[in-house]
Amino acid sequence: MREEGYEQPTPVQQQAIPLILAGRDVMAGAQTGTGKTAAFALPILQRLAPLANTSASPARHPVRALVIAPTRELAIQVEASFRAYGRHLPLRSAVVYGGADMDAQIAQLRRGVEILVATPGRLLDHVHNRTVMLNQVSILVLDEADRMLDMGFLPDIKRIIALLPPARQNLMFSATFPDEIRNLAKTILRNPAEVQVAPRNAPAELVTHVVHPVAREKKRELLTYLIQTRQLRQVLVFCGTRIGANRLAHQLRRDHIQADAIHGDKSQAEREAALEAFKAGKINVLVATDVASRGLDIEGLPQVINFDIPRSPEDYVHRIGRTGRAGLPGEAISLVAPEDQEALEAIEKLIGRRIERVLVPGFEPNAGAVAAMMGGAQRRDGDRGHGRRGREAPRAEGREERRDERREKPARIAPVRGAAETAAPKSQDPIFSKPYEPGLAPGAAPASAAAPQSRRRERQVPALLGGLKR
Repeated sequence: MREEGYEQPTPVQQQAIPLILAGRDVMAGAQTGTGKTAAFALPILQRLAPLANTSASPARHPVRALVIAPTRELAIQVEASFRAYGRHLPLRSAVVYGGADMDAQIAQLRRGVEILVATPGRLLDHVHNRTVMLNQVSILVLDEADRMLDMGFLPDIKRIIALLPPARQNLMFSATFPDEIRNLAKTILRNPAEVQVAPRNAPAELVTHVVHPVAREKKRELLTYLIQTRQLRQVLVFCGTRIGANRLAHQLRRDHIQADAIHGDKSQAEREAALEAFKAGKINVLVATDVASRGLDIEGLPQVINFDIPRSPEDYVHRIGRTGRAGLPGEAISLVAPEDQEALEAIEKLIGRRIERVLVPGFEPNAGAVAAMMGGAQRRDGDRGHGRRGREAPRAEGREERRDERREKPARIAPVRGAAETAAPKSQDPIFSKPYEPGLAPGAAPASAAAPQSRRRERQVPALLGGLKR
């Protein structure tokens, strides 16, 4: 592993690898960027190594480990990790996913592979065409299991499991484990060992969070302003729809910002080209839909911006999981219109913190909208970095090609209850903690204590309307 630059195992690797090597079923939850892929890939390679052989016969290379992933990007990344970690072993691996040439995948499968990484829809296509056999699978991995349920893959997962031998090892890895996943685990896993290296559904600890309240019609202008004044050089921006992502990327280019979009309507070649251009610094902004919130591995990504608040609170965790990885700091910025209030509160309830609000002069909602945003439940002082939820939820992306990326189900957004919220004097916790100065990171102190008169008035608005308490 030194060839890959690994010196010490991460916490999830320390806990999961011995359990997997011992043959236990495992249900592991950890933040993205903490080494989940290596946590199952390395012990799988070690367990399969005694069965490896150099024979050219496809019959000597049956599928023994099956990894199911929800998106093409994640499947490609996982299979690349198997190839890198097992480069000195005579084990063969392959990846199959929708939107790619079926004949090329068939040719690779017919040569024999021990490790198969697949998206559910394309795997069932190969099963239907009898181009893959799963009767010798001894290890099953469900990667990003919660995402697969969100995307409607549960029926496909059940069909696939019915094709596998009953005597097998089952591994379930995910960043979050909502109750639906735990119910699924009861039907698949046998006496599983549970690994949880971070609080359930918690965001990455190295990520700072900020909300910029904004009038909906000024969102695009605010995004451009932030990118230009802060000189952001590598930003992943999330939109709620494919059309919205295309439109936003086009508008950013008109504003002389190098940008491209990545989503389910793009061909695999287009998506890979956009991602590589982003990683290489040829474009500064990659506008993505939630199909890209899993599986994107961008080293050292400094910022993620939620142009549209996600309709599912769990998706906020997955989106911001693209930054703050591998011990590096990151920043999650959300542009929140008054209509987004409920969804933002749902996010805060899930992550257990209040997200700090920072008002950017000239882009704020009107006084009536500000009053409406501040009319929710009072929250305590002290928990920095929280806020409320935003109701407006863009419509889901729709159905992805070949069943491999499907419409996400709208989340049930439960109101925040008052039991854990104590009222306090309104003036102690204004919603806008400080004004914004160009060139400063959100939340940083202004360069001068003597703010212009207009900015003083802006700081008075929250005090007049009442503060949001936690």
